[in-house]
Amino acid sequence: MANPIKLLLLSTMMFLQFVSCGQYDKSFKKSPDKDQTIDAMLSLMIGDAGKNKETLQSLEDTWVEGYVPMLIEVLYLSRDQVNRKPIVKLLEKKTNKKYGSNILKWLDWLWSKDQEILHFQGDWMSSIYKSIDPKFEKYFKNRTRASLIRLDEVRWGGVVQDGIPPLRNPKMLKASEADYLEDDHIVFGVSINGDHRAYPKRILAWHEMFVDEIGGESIAGVYCTLCGTVIAYNTRFNGKQYDLGTSGFLYRSNKLMYDQATQSLWNTIEGKPVVGPLINSNIALKSHSVVTTTWGAWKKLHPDSKVLSLETSYRRNYDEGVAYQQYFATDQLMFTVPELDTRLLNKAEVLIVRAEGYEDDPLAISTDFLSRHKVYQDKISETSFVVVTDKSGANRVYESKDHTFKKVTENKLKDKKGNLWEMKEEQLISPDGEILSRLSYHRIFWFAWYNTYRETRLVR
Repeated sequence: MANPIKLLLLSTMMFLQFVSCGQYDKSFKKSPDKDQTIDAMLSLMIGDAGKNKETLQSLEDTWVEGYVPMLIEVLYLSRDQVNRKPIVKLLEKKTNKKYGSNILKWLDWLWSKDQEILHFQGDWMSSIYKSIDPKFEKYFKNRTRASLIRLDEVRWGGVVQDGIPPLRNPKMLKASEADYLEDDHIVFGVSINGDHRAYPKRILAWHEMFVDEIGGESIAGVYCTLCGTVIAYNTRFNGKQYDLGTSGFLYRSNKLMYDQATQSLWNTIEGKPVVGPLINSNIALKSHSVVTTTWGAWKKLHPDSKVLSLETSYRRNYDEGVAYQQYFATDQLMFTVPELDTRLLNKAEVLIVRAEGYEDDPLAISTDFLSRHKVYQDKISETSFVVVTDKSGANRVYESKDHTFKKVTENKLKDKKGNLWEMKEEQLISPDGEILSRLSYHRIFWFAWYNTYRETRLVR
């Protein structure tokens, strides 16, 4: 996500024009009035010291806990240190916390408690963010109660809608034509109905989403760079097409998508709408396997593969390792999350197997563990499976049923009876023709998975 400072500076005049048109009345009612409260909060963003003093006094006189997340958001967005000091003073007085201007500490404390927001929290967020991008208005307007997640945990990532532009129906090359790729470059491989495609990390990290047709199915490959995962979703559910994009907002440092028709916000990790009119629709997009591997290993297995072209219609430095170089180089997060688990480093990669029932029996397997155990078997809910890790470090997951596997050789998997199973991208095939299907899986940073499923099992 981009640094928000530049956009905030550009939008200051828009805020000023918006607030000056409001009819702010410094005398509040005991029960906070929606329009007055929103106008007051907006005025704190850019108001002069004299008006801010009156505004803060009115907030103090009518104080409710629902003001806290709003004032923290004002602190987060405001860059005027003079304006921020009296806001901090009021927050500290009312909460008995001494965090000063440290937004991270305020958020950690806020998220450690049950959510307390006013019934117009969504309208407040709509008002403050629409001046940055008018498309943001629909995300939150009249949607305080239409949310499956804490609205006070929804953070702006510093870009406008699709400010990180998805690649829609991108140009693809034959594997033999991709002379810009070296064998050790990281690619995300997707295989559907015999159609093999590779999406290099060096390109996808600049776009965070591709929309493509693979094996006759419409697929959105969603890359949340902050949480280190690429998940491939069918964009059709129960016969209806959902055109997805990048919202510009985050939830627990996890990219939130949006759909063009309703402007609902969607959770990337779960493939479900979480804010807006679609939340009760029982939509859960089907996910497909994503292989994180090297171009050399993928090309050897799939010489007929197609791969992204550098001709994306955008000007970016697509060299290997350039995008998010500083973020990937450390274990520090760019955006705070409610809780961290120190059993693994924040950005340690774990493999997620999305077998049926995985949401009720979540499991994360350290990829370092898998690199030491080339064949690993486990069970999620009622599904037994085997994870096979090749020399490149790539993981593949298949159902195992009642079979026990012992060893992997070149494209072969040996069971305890000595039978050699042929490994294909989408299935295992025994010598007598038995087929074990591939399961959906992907990698993700540990911190992101843990903040989605705190009760997850961890194999490390």
